[in-house]
Amino acid sequence: MKYYIASCVFTSQFPELSRKIQKAMRERCHLEVVRCCVGQYKVREFEERMPEGICRDQWAHLPESGDFRPGDTVYSLCHNCNNIIEEQHPGVIVHSVWELLDQMPDFPLPDCRGMTATVQDCWRSRDRKEEQAAVRSLLRKMHIRFSEAPEHHEAAEFCGVSLYRPQPPRNPKLAPKHYVEGAAGKFISRTKEEQTELMLAYCAGLKLQPVICYCHYCLEGLKLGGADAKHLAELIFPVN
Repeated sequence: MKYYIASCVFTSQFPELSRKIQKAMRERCHLEVVRCCVGQYKVREFEERMPEGICRDQWAHLPESGDFRPGDTVYSLCHNCNNIIEEQHPGVIVHSVWELLDQMPDFPLPDCRGMTATVQDCWRSRDRKEEQAAVRSLLRKMHIRFSEAPEHHEAAEFCGVSLYRPQPPRNPKLAPKHYVEGAAGKFISRTKEEQTELMLAYCAGLKLQPVICYCHYCLEGLKLGGADAKHLAELIFPVN
């Protein structure tokens, strides 16, 4: 079985964009679309975050999660989902959605010729070399010239302000290798004022704008720091 996890958090932030991605995953990629990496996680809360109408109705009809079994393949644009699936379901093959798109020669990518940008890697996926390579390959295919953020690939330490507030209790329980053993010095609470100062200082070191990221937490932090930030999904799946 092949699944696409739409991500509760990403979808609540970008309902129309997520709906467009879900449609492509279902119709072009032939994946089973589900909401989350685990069942019964804040189901009603995330439903109520969706705007009333087609986005909320379609979200409510999606399965909460999947019956993930060894040999299945899971794709997602949420690093938390991928990390949790990897630790909770040994034998399930985990990839980012960017890897899937990069392997589809006939997938229609926009021509962004003339755009120059900084590419921002995320701490949550710093060890996912295949994902990082796919992101850069997609940027090149869209004719985007890019430079690297000061800390990139396996040295990435950025994930917006998400690392300066408590993490959801489920994450360290479900993915301790990533969010306990690998999180030393992370998730230290800062005030909102301190978070803003940290993001402003970080973004001041990014010389080339816009900044393209592929994490919704990174996007939040970059925007707080004043960067002209764009999620890779917004470029690949433009919503009119």
